[in-house]
Amino acid sequence: MSHDPTPEMMGKTETLVEALPYLQRYAGSIFVVKYGGHAMGNAGLARDFAEDIVLLKAVGILPVVVHGGGPQIGAMLDRLGIESQFIDGLRVTCEDTARIAEMVLAGSINKELVAWIAAAGGRAAGISGKDAGLIRARKITRTTRDPGSAIEQVVDLGFVGEPETVDRTIIDTLLAAGIIPVIAPVGTGSDGHTYNINADTMAGAIAGALGAARLFLLTDVAGVLDKDKALLTDLTLGDIATLTADGTITGGMIPKLETCVTAIEAGVDAAVILDGRIPHALLLEIFTRRGAGTLVRKG
Repeated sequence: MSHDPTPEMMGKTETLVEALPYLQRYAGSIFVVKYGGHAMGNAGLARDFAEDIVLLKAVGILPVVVHGGGPQIGAMLDRLGIESQFIDGLRVTCEDTARIAEMVLAGSINKELVAWIAAAGGRAAGISGKDAGLIRARKITRTTRDPGSAIEQVVDLGFVGEPETVDRTIIDTLLAAGIIPVIAPVGTGSDGHTYNINADTMAGAIAGALGAARLFLLTDVAGVLDKDKALLTDLTLGDIATLTADGTITGGMIPKLETCVTAIEAGVDAAVILDGRIPHALLLEIFTRRGAGTLVRKG
């Protein structure tokens, strides 16, 4: 969006008044924003983020927030003396760990974020994927292979899931009432168990189900970088395939972009990966010509 600015947005001296007509063209559109990473532990950045969300709501955009909390879960597990094991970036989650993760995600983090939005002048309601059947989760597994071996082993991640279905009813109800949904990434499986869900994946699934105009993934990285470590501000789905094949896109950026691709294929207009550690990163992405992260479009 920010990469196709209107004339009044050009230059580095844009004011909020000049940017409002641009924002208002998205009035009535849904923006799904995933808020996560270490920025969540910084009170100043949390305040900035809450102000950004309230501003979007004030100009007629319908923000939906999905938050993470990996560092906070890790800190609580350390405090309780529970060791964490990760496979492909996913925390192996036993039943006790699942309970703690839900306590941290749907409890302290969720309500703290609701409070920040309230302090910024907004109205928000904290829910999780378990509320009103929002997310039906399915258990996921991973396969590993020892170096030099052709034999793959299936690894049980415990109570780690991914969205199987999304029932948008509760989100629509909150949005219709003028309330900003703040969603913790847990869901219920068909077996009745609670599953911890990657927040990026959760946000992408919700954005697709809502037909959102934008999906924003605020994280701990600047965006997608080229081989010279320069930020790539615009990518198409074809670009992503090419850059993954030639090794430019690697590591943890691969699943983030997979989330963007899946969301766009489900009907989201565009997705953005940007650095949540930058103050008001969301507004910088929207208001400035260059943007603050990597914008992904269909083509």
